[in-house]
Amino acid sequence: MRAFLPSLIALILTVIPAAAAPAAAPPAGAIELAAHHAVYDLTLGAARGGVIGATGRMTYDVIDACSAWAVQQRLELAVASTNGTISHSVSNYTTWESKDGRTLRFRLQETTDGQTTTDIAGEAHLDRPGGPGIAIYTRPKPARVPLPAGTIFPMAQNRVIIAASEAGKRVIAMPLFDGTSPDGAENSTVALATWGTPSHTTWPALKGLKSGRVHIGFFDRTPQAMEPTMQIGMRYFSNGVADGITMDFGTFLLHGHLVSFTLRHSHC
Repeated sequence: MRAFLPSLIALILTVIPAAAAPAAAPPAGAIELAAHHAVYDLTLGAARGGVIGATGRMTYDVIDACSAWAVQQRLELAVASTNGTISHSVSNYTTWESKDGRTLRFRLQETTDGQTTTDIAGEAHLDRPGGPGIAIYTRPKPARVPLPAGTIFPMAQNRVIIAASEAGKRVIAMPLFDGTSPDGAENSTVALATWGTPSHTTWPALKGLKSGRVHIGFFDRTPQAMEPTMQIGMRYFSNGVADGITMDFGTFLLHGHLVSFTLRHSHC
């Protein structure tokens, strides 16, 4: 993450979204993603507004389901405010994404202090890899939302990022649908840098793999959306594993440090 200056990246993501090159998913099998289990400890990197402290943990599991990727993510946060309160939130996000990039099943459940704040579920289908398509929601209420041409799903986006890094690209853009919003796809702009074999890594399973710094800004799909709704930064390896992350929620920024990592062997 130190390879990026936050103010510079914010400027890049603000002025480039419309001009960035659209990204296409590489052919199936061209990029080999790794099934794995990862745990990140989260600490406060910056606070804004009424937030004075935050800590948490994120658990991330990628399972090779042969014809698809099954992903489970759990995020637990405790956020302290200037008014003296501490709120506890839990997010459970699961997906099933076909390896041909055309089908995504999704479920997001979030609670704050034990009360449900978000419950989104459904499935999405693309006419072909890269869209267009449709998202069919069953929660929070039945709805059908069109997905624009160029739309890709999360694991397909991972493959696109790695392929673009290998090709020496610096900025790519694509509509992303991950099922975390009831409003359909959002725009994403990805800044890429320093792709190559790192001098060191704590994890033996990642040694010898190429990696690079990745910064993703997420934008509403409206003409006036110039500021990202959220930003994520990471050091990303060529097998789709990140050993360090930052998550900027607007009112606070978290640094995530990988504290547990295990590759999962495929039985397909």
